[in-house]
Formats: sequence, structure tokens, C-alpha cells
Amino acid sequence: MEKTYHIITIGCQMNKSDSERIANYLESLGYSWTDERERADVVVTTTCGVRQSAEDRIYGLVPRIKRSNPKGRIILTGCLSRREDVRRRLEEYVDIWMPITELPDLAAKLGKKGTGSLSGYLKINPKYGSNFSAFVPIGNGCDNFCTYCVVPYARGRETYRPAEDVIREAEGLIKKGYKEIILIAQNVNSYKDEKGMDFPDLLRAVNDIEGDFWLRFATSHPKDMSNKLIGTIAGCAKLCQHVHLPAQAGDDEVLRRMNRKYTKDHYLKLIEKIRAEFDPKLKNRKSFVEPISITTDIIVGFPGETKEQFQETARLFRAARFDMAYIAQYSPRPGTASAKMEDDVCRKEKKRREEELMKILRKTALVNNKIYQGKIVEVLFDKKNQKGIFGKTRANKTVRCDRDAKAKIGEIARVKILKIQDFGLEGKIIDGKK
Repeated sequence: MEKTYHIITIGCQMNKSDSERIANYLESLGYSWTDERERADVVVTTTCGVRQSAEDRIYGLVPRIKRSNPKGRIILTGCLSRREDVRRRLEEYVDIWMPITELPDLAAKLGKKGTGSLSGYLKINPKYGSNFSAFVPIGNGCDNFCTYCVVPYARGRETYRPAEDVIREAEGLIKKGYKEIILIAQNVNSYKDEKGMDFPDLLRAVNDIEGDFWLRFATSHPKDMSNKLIGTIAGCAKLCQHVHLPAQAGDDEVLRRMNRKYTKDHYLKLIEKIRAEFDPKLKNRKSFVEPISITTDIIVGFPGETKEQFQETARLFRAARFDMAYIAQYSPRPGTASAKMEDDVCRKEKKRREEELMKILRKTALVNNKIYQGKIVEVLFDKKNQKGIFGKTRANKTVRCDRDAKAKIGEIARVKILKIQDFGLEGKIIDGKK
């Protein structure tokens, strides 16, 4: 009888990419996908430990799965798979603990004949979750050791794929008709392969692949955002007009205690450089070209963050004029340096600070979006529901069209923008698809 598997993914783009590799690996062992986790022979949970809320989901989810599927083998991977406290708490429910780097050894743990140990789990081909947009990891791990972050402990130190492997994977996807390639790593701009190719070189190499596609990347660290990379972002025609640059805080002392290794002034100068390099190239164009969008991550209520220090983050928001920000209330992560600090900002105050930043963000995002009124943009559609069909522009703006619009998921169409909102645009498809 055919064996089945089910995968649950929580967290970031890297986790989604890891789950795609796990899926293909299991299928190479003879397992087939099932939507019914209660009946699957193997249930994999790819976990996230970046926030307490993501961790808490696992404590309810994993026991519930085991109770409903006692004969299934439960595999736990991702950020929480190395944590001894998590292992103690879930030991009676989890059958196999698997840090993602140990994926090549999973066959033996399942009692199957597999490929054995490989030179790295990223050598394993993925089963892509989309037929038009693909995450292509260029490396794994992090060397930065920000004091609030579990990633260096959960994933280990930085390792990077050879450029030829990345380019080959991208070429294969483009030949299959993929519309969007997204290069990902914990810190893409630290990339360097054994032959000395750095991230700007890699971007140019992928950009130069023959074909009609969009190129994106995530995520960058401000301390490693070089002039060479900024020039490359502006100079690659297929590279989308979007940079995600996590600031995390706007006060220099808080940034120092976070071990971020840059200042507020340095960060704002990077934003100025990016816009100054890119936006002048848009002048004198006959057709509308989207300006570059800047998005960020922010933590409010970091240990010791005073109200005055938080106001520096509010000033950063006003000065940077972000298009979007992902704001998180600080929660201590076991094993990190900040977990030893006093979590002295109460939950109510953290919430208040989050809401204050959201008010600023809504204003700047709305002002940034006003330039789109009446303009025609390309949109890659990726979702459809009762409210309409949705997609992203090259600048990562969310666009909604009517549900009955003549477009399909995975198609690029030209859309005239008719309505502006702070975090979205609405429009009408005017002609052809790509």
C-alpha cells in the first residue's frame, strides 16, 4: 500500500523553500502527498521560532496531530528542532527531530533506502509549490548574531551554494515558463561562493539569463548593503523595484544592544542612496515606471527601550517613508543574548508603540501610492477569492481587480490603477497577458 505524507509550514520564505525540498525528498522515497494529515503515514511540521506566537502554535498543533493520527510518524524540523526545552515538552508526540541540514539522512530514520548523506541539503531538488513563482535559496544560516534572533542557533553558520547551482536552478525554472524568481537567504548580501562571486555578481548573472521573467531577492542586512549592490539593483532590467531592508529600531543605543552594527544615520543614508540611484532613471520615460519601494522589519519594546528611544524609531519611519513595515512586539527567545536582559516594556506599551508606528506607516504608504493614480502597471496575479483576483506589481504593491476580470493566476497583465489605498491598489485590466 502506498505511503503518504503531509507537510505543515509555519514562518518565513526559507521555511517554505525547505518544505518544498522535504516534499520532493519524501516522494523520491515513494511517499505521495495527502491533504489528510489525520491519515498520513508521515506528518512533517516545519517550525518557526522567531516569535513566541509562532512557537506557541506548535505546542497546540503537534499534540493535536498525534492524538488524531497516533500511527503516523511525526517529524519536527525548522527553527525549533534543536531546542532542548522544546524537545522535552513535545518528546511524547514527536517521532523524529530533524534540523533541516539533516534532511539527507531522513531515509535512514524512516527505515528506507535513500540517497544517503549529500554534500548539503540544498543539493536536494525541491517540489515547487507554484508553477509560476519560485523561491531559489542561495544559502543557509547566519553569522550576525543579533541579540534577539534565534536563526544562528537554529540554522547554524552561513553556508552558500555555488553560483553555478543557483544559476542552473533559475535557468531550469525559466525554461519551464516561470514568471518570477526570488533569491533568498537569511542575509543575501553576505553571499560569496568558493570562486569569489558576490551577491551583486550573482544578481547580474541571473538577470542575464535569457527569458521574460521578474527577479526578486530577500533579505538584506543594512550593514552589508554596499554601493556595488545598490548600483546593481538599479542596473538590472529584470530585477524588481523593491528592497526589503530591516531596520529593527531607530535609536542608536537600542541598535547597539541589538548588535545590528549600524546607526540610524547610516540606515537613512542607505535609503537615500537607493532612491537617488534608481529614481532619476525614471525621468523622461514615455510610459510610467514604478519608483522603488522600501519595506522594513521593526521590533518595538526591545529590553530597555525607553519612550524617548522609541520616538527615534518613529522619526525614522517619517524620514524613511516606508511603503510597508512588518512590526513585531519583542518577545524573548531562549538561547539568545537578549533573553538574559530584563523584558521591561509591558505588553500594553508594546502594543501602543506598534499602533503609533502603524499610523505613521499608513500615512507614508498612502502618499507613496498616490503616484499610481491613473497609471498603467504590470501585475503578476497570484491569488483569487470572493473579493477579487489579486497580484503584485514589480514594486511589490498589492493590486486587486474584479473577480470576473480576464486574468488567470500566474499571468502578468497590464492594469490601469483606478483606486488608491494605503496598503493596496485597485484597478482594471486593460489588455493582453504575458
